[in-house]
Amino acid sequence: MRGSIWIKKLNFTPAMQSSSHPSPRPVAIWVFVGVFMLLVQVILGGITRLTGSGLSITQWDVVTGVIPPLNPSQWEKAFDGYRQTPQFHILNSDFSLSEYKFIFFWEWFHRLWGRLIGVVFLAGFAWFVWKRQMQTWMMRTLLILFVVGALQGAVGWIMVLSGLTGDAIYVAPAKLALHFVFALGLIVFTFWFALQLSVPDKARLIRSPREPITPVESRLAGRVGLLRRWTIGLLTLLFFQLLYGGLMAGHRAALVAPTWPDINGSLVPESLFTQHPLVHDLVGNRLTVQFIHRTLAYLLFAGVGGWTFVAIRLAPVPAAFRQLRWLPMLFITIQVLLGIASLLTSPGIIPQRWVVFDWLAEMHQVTGLLFLLLMVGMLYLVVPARTSSV
Repeated sequence: MRGSIWIKKLNFTPAMQSSSHPSPRPVAIWVFVGVFMLLVQVILGGITRLTGSGLSITQWDVVTGVIPPLNPSQWEKAFDGYRQTPQFHILNSDFSLSEYKFIFFWEWFHRLWGRLIGVVFLAGFAWFVWKRQMQTWMMRTLLILFVVGALQGAVGWIMVLSGLTGDAIYVAPAKLALHFVFALGLIVFTFWFALQLSVPDKARLIRSPREPITPVESRLAGRVGLLRRWTIGLLTLLFFQLLYGGLMAGHRAALVAPTWPDINGSLVPESLFTQHPLVHDLVGNRLTVQFIHRTLAYLLFAGVGGWTFVAIRLAPVPAAFRQLRWLPMLFITIQVLLGIASLLTSPGIIPQRWVVFDWLAEMHQVTGLLFLLLMVGMLYLVVPARTSSV
């Protein structure tokens, strides 16, 4: 229908199919598998951090590192490498070999899973090229993906190196946050590519500006545009919120003020923004980091409430969108509650033991990842003007 705006049920119809190219559906499934594996990798990274395992392997062996120590002499050699680290001397000097094997496992598995992701993407790429199911635009996108993935691995090793020298007992918080943000960027890029492969234009909310529309459709178009701008604003806030989530984790900043709704008895502590230069305070003052993380959470909660109100006013809409538009509010509510619970239980942290705080912190991270993908998906679906196909 000319000049119409519509949202249809999100399905797995190929978005880029034409008579001259095979269906991208198999490629889309492969890319979605990659998205899932990347999500698992970030979750494993969270477990590695919470168990204090990140510095247990002091070498980066791309090929031989796949195989863990297999005999007592190999284990002793790996343990001896860990004994040279500041973390061992300052924090874990009483570690037994069995305790070392526990933290070794999580770091090894985290690295192994990263290698498996590379194998899945490279093998899939070669297979689809051989089967002539790769269009030129897909190959360009995947080459970018490979480069970003390799860069993420390099950033991860730089992060590890920051905890192996001097008097560091953990990796540098800023480098941990950078590693986390790079991982999120990689996931979002891959997820967007998967949406391009699987979501047809007819499933998106699109208006062609060249076609005449009725006054009712004009008002709806304005609301669609507002909803897209609102989504972009929320994603911008969410980027900084996740960045500060990484800083919170790196600084273990929950422990500096494990109270809510106040911050150690005050809404705005006096020690905020007291370090110079200011950028040092913004990334290095544990109380400032927590204050900003909390504030961004409140802004996001309010912003998602406004987004939901705008989405509700979009009518008429199909049943699929009526169901999807409630999910951001649900996820941000769960995310905020998990954040508060993590904060309040942080005094119960026990080194090298998995306690209630660790469960809550990991669930907090997982919910944040899902909320990010949900909002990216909403951005992809809400398009106020028709765009050309790739």
